[in-house]
Amino acid sequence: MEKIVLRVEGMSCGHCEIAIQDAVRKLSGVRKVKASKRKKECVAEYDTGQVSSAEIIEAINATGYTVVS
Repeated sequence: MEKIVLRVEGMSCGHCEIAIQDAVRKLSGVRKVKASKRKKECVAEYDTGQVSSAEIIEAINATGYTVVS
């Protein structure tokens, strides 16, 4: 099990948090996910044998928000 903390730009409300969480949660292998507009981050716990960090980042970016390094 791996944990990743990603900085996410563009979240401004609760709907933004839910949209990101839903997109990441759909990925096979994701155990937990929590997005926070206040902290401007998304924390995910996932199984590296089923999903990669790049796939998580891609899912977040596909929702219209931006993961920054």
